[in-house]
Amino acid sequence: MAESLRSRVFRWTMNFWPCYRGTGARVTYIADDWKEVRIKLGLTWRTRNYVGSIFGGSLYAAVDPFYMIMLLKCLGPEYIVWDKAATIRFRKPGRSTLTATFKVDDTELDEIKSLLKTEPKLDRSYRVDLVDAKGVVHAEVDKIIHIRRRKT
Repeated sequence: MAESLRSRVFRWTMNFWPCYRGTGARVTYIADDWKEVRIKLGLTWRTRNYVGSIFGGSLYAAVDPFYMIMLLKCLGPEYIVWDKAATIRFRKPGRSTLTATFKVDDTELDEIKSLLKTEPKLDRSYRVDLVDAKGVVHAEVDKIIHIRRRKT
């Protein structure tokens, strides 16, 4: 799906927002329906650690906000969505540009809505991999997202 003007403006805003800009990463794509986001993180003087690979903090910070934002946008204002926990596993040193693709499908959104009809809140787990141009995984990030319906 193509980017819309609204998702493109949000992408530009994220890339200039000081908190995200400081990670060294850039958002490269946001689908019009918010069900897919792509980012890239290059090895630069700002992201390089003491041993010459991408700093672990940059790896995590590059992927941190997206599942929460995507679920907020997809579920709408009647839901409250928060990051609850995260873990990162470093698989290989990042010595080139890494990318990550975040996806949420309709089945997942329908399941969340269905479960929240009978449960007051729930936690969902999502994984995103940071990969190089050859598809080699350099870091795995697991996010636990807390979701509940907004009280009316």
